[in-house]
Amino acid sequence: MARKRSIMSEQLKEEIAKELGFYDVVQREGWGGIKARDAGNMVKRAIQMAEQGIGEDKKNP
Repeated sequence: MARKRSIMSEQLKEEIAKELGFYDVVQREGWGGIKARDAGNMVKRAIQMAEQGIGEDKKNP
């Protein structure tokens, strides 16, 4: 089964992992080494960031 291309950039994923405190695991084990909960929190944070960005776009047309 082919893997889909990542929607988030590597830079964004690293930034979020650092913010959430599990970037050390990523450095040691790669993205496959993170817990499912951490992956879920990462997605949740990316969605929050996107929503904030959309909100800012509406305020500053």
